[in-house]
Amino acid sequence: MKVVLQRVNEAVVKVEEKIVGKINKGVLILLGIDKGDTDDKIDYLVDKIKNLRIFAGEGSEFDKSLIDINGEVMIVSQFTLSGNCSKGRRPDFFQAEEAQKANEMYEKFVKKFEQTGLHVATGKFQSYMQIELINDGPTTFILEK
Repeated sequence: MKVVLQRVNEAVVKVEEKIVGKINKGVLILLGIDKGDTDDKIDYLVDKIKNLRIFAGEGSEFDKSLIDINGEVMIVSQFTLSGNCSKGRRPDFFQAEEAQKANEMYEKFVKKFEQTGLHVATGKFQSYMQIELINDGPTTFILEK
């Protein structure tokens, strides 16, 4: 399971030019699900992300967590994170989980975040989406489990 985590001041996701999700200060999570990923990886990543001190506090740029600031979360499925670009000129996606199982894992990830009490917005699984964001920093992290 792979995550690109971006600290944002706001983010909007659109499908067919219609807004399907919007957040203010918080994080945009691009989530890639690989073959063999399990629920324990979801638990680990949600716990890590909600407690990761990536927001400014009084003493440091990285002093407060998403929970501390009551930040908002946008979760967008991103199967291209499983793309392998090491050979040839076109990525292969053999490592990406098949769609039905990936959707189940994505929904579990979203539900686990909703259980934190934070505002959660999502994209639309297996859809072409456009994401507009104001990256705060820019501050971007890659997490893998």
